[in-house]
Amino acid sequence: MSAVIGAAPAATGNHRRARWATRLQFAALGLLGGIWGAHIPSVKATHGLSEFSLSMVLLAGACGSISALFFAGRVVGALGARRTVVVAGWLMSAMFALILLLPGLWAVLPAAFLFGCGMSVFDVSINSEGSELESLSGPIMSNLHGMFSVGAMSGAALSSAMLHAGIAPAVQLGGAALILAALMLFASFGMLDTHAAAAGADKEKAHFAWPRGLLLVIGLLIFTGMIAEGVMMDWCVLYLKQDLAMPQAQAALGYSAFAGSMALSRFGGDWLRARYSERSILFAGAALAAVSMAVVLLVGVPWVAMVGFGLVGAGLAPVAPILFNAATRVPGVSRAAAIASVTSIGYSGFMIGPPLIGTIAQATSLSVALCAVVLGAVCLAIGSRKVPTA
Repeated sequence: MSAVIGAAPAATGNHRRARWATRLQFAALGLLGGIWGAHIPSVKATHGLSEFSLSMVLLAGACGSISALFFAGRVVGALGARRTVVVAGWLMSAMFALILLLPGLWAVLPAAFLFGCGMSVFDVSINSEGSELESLSGPIMSNLHGMFSVGAMSGAALSSAMLHAGIAPAVQLGGAALILAALMLFASFGMLDTHAAAAGADKEKAHFAWPRGLLLVIGLLIFTGMIAEGVMMDWCVLYLKQDLAMPQAQAALGYSAFAGSMALSRFGGDWLRARYSERSILFAGAALAAVSMAVVLLVGVPWVAMVGFGLVGAGLAPVAPILFNAATRVPGVSRAAAIASVTSIGYSGFMIGPPLIGTIAQATSLSVALCAVVLGAVCLAIGSRKVPTA
């Protein structure tokens, strides 16, 4: 991620329209992520992959995402957020549609790399837009992350319904890719025109920045939270199908439960922050996620897993909105630079976690590997006391 903050638009600019357009973009990204998470078993089955080979596919996507972080800010600065979302959105949609149609692992790996690149640049673009909108017309970031979770929940639920209906996975991904590409194009027309000319005064902040000091601590906490969230997106459905013997159509609802609870929790985030300290909310949420995931793995019962995944989603929901906001309060660092730093390292965690879990699962078991979610949540609870107060 990055945070390219453009200059304020003209007084006649329609901020309300831009806010809704950006909500749609976050929902579209979440929808894609939800469908992808539900079809990880389809990728594994279609190409006959082992856990290790599957982890290599996820690692290729992670490498693409992390590589893109080094130039994504410059792309947004050159094209503007509204144009970048179209280019990046169409790239990841194309790779998404092809992933089950390619002839083998040798072709899937570069497609996954390009998918990761597109996803990362798209994410930078919409977070840049959200950051600028927040500075122009009031808080919106928690709401935007809530829309991502709604999209993810809907994508997983939609995949479950289509699997029940017997629709081939390749057809599902191809149809979803076409619809999402059209939605991203439509929503882009309502976004602010943050072109290079408008962002020229802030050009330096478009570059990748390494966090230091307290900013590094916050970045690492986001990194930990994103690892846990990424692992849940890419592995919880396979866990239900493979370890708990649930049909894939039902297993897909596991991620839907996780994302749905996360969405509800995020939409209530502003209400909670008005009544409790951010440190307390982050600690309580992380503790809830750790205990819930531990119970899921120890009990190994499908309905317990479904409930547990929902509680894990609710517990992890405050991580991104609270920590991104906390980064802007670090003394001596501009708001734009702070967001750019912590979101860059944080997004790396979102993409690194899933392939790491695959490697551990290959050496031990998926149940053992998913203990990383418990460990990550414990680290978040311990680190919550480092969050700077308002």
